[in-house]
Amino acid sequence: MVEGDSHLVSSRDLETLLADLKVSLPNPSASLFPPDSVTWRINRESALFLAAGRAALLQLAHPWVATAIAEHSRTLNDPIGRFHQTFRVMFTMVFGSVEQAFAASRHLHRRHQSIRGTLPQTTARFPQGTPYEANEISALCWVYATLIDSALLAYELVLPPLGDAEREQYYAESCLTAALFGIPREYLPPDWRSFTLYMNSALQSDMLGVSAATREMAHRLKHGAGLKVRPPFWYRALTTELLLPRLRQEFQFDYGERERNSAARALRLLRQIYPRLPASLRFVGPYNEVQSRLHGCPRPSWTIRQSNKLWIGQPLLLSSTDQG
Repeated sequence: MVEGDSHLVSSRDLETLLADLKVSLPNPSASLFPPDSVTWRINRESALFLAAGRAALLQLAHPWVATAIAEHSRTLNDPIGRFHQTFRVMFTMVFGSVEQAFAASRHLHRRHQSIRGTLPQTTARFPQGTPYEANEISALCWVYATLIDSALLAYELVLPPLGDAEREQYYAESCLTAALFGIPREYLPPDWRSFTLYMNSALQSDMLGVSAATREMAHRLKHGAGLKVRPPFWYRALTTELLLPRLRQEFQFDYGERERNSAARALRLLRQIYPRLPASLRFVGPYNEVQSRLHGCPRPSWTIRQSNKLWIGQPLLLSSTDQG
């Protein structure tokens, strides 16, 4: 990513990226990614949820993102709604047709256009009064980076790690997703190794920082915010474990023997059980919906529709019509 460079992604910028992307695709009428892509292999896994909290907290550690959430988002009052919205957009980009992915991209950009303001206090490298906008390139790069990094981390918590060539393939594919966020290729690291260097550098840098207000938000999110039933202790412990020590300390999360033991026990059990789960449970509803359609079943099963409700808050991903 380009450090210190500021650029606001306009609607025209996005349309240029989408047009160039469409021309580069071997089959613009199909999905952005083929069924045998590494992106499909990773994003079909329900294990993605294991690092969802980690991704959210990494995003929150960026002062621009934290302020945008506090001032413009319903996350703290409706965390499930935010969860559904995030996965609905991401799964449409991954599993939908090119036109559906482009529509999701445009929708996301329009939502971001109204998210702007100034920082209420000095945090990390950013002085009080620093202007922020959700469609600014460096903020988009950080959110994008936390999503693809956390998805791979979650996958490898419970499944065999990818080989070097597969990691490079995953990163190359993810650059297509970045274009849907409005991020041009020249703003991205050239390969997977460079991307990991960027992540490691960013996680240690003064780009990230936690104010008292951010810390309170993080604790509310980690404990489920407005949910009637808060996340189980093992999940909260695992989320804490997946953060760097620096961020655990800045967020002031408890991380003692009890948390470490709970996370370790959960992972041991998950690694035994998860690979043996049936496809209806192991894979997310949107992936199973697409597989059903690819095999000539236009109406997804009741099980798929219920899984979709869990992941994206609606029974169908790739149709705007609720078929009951």
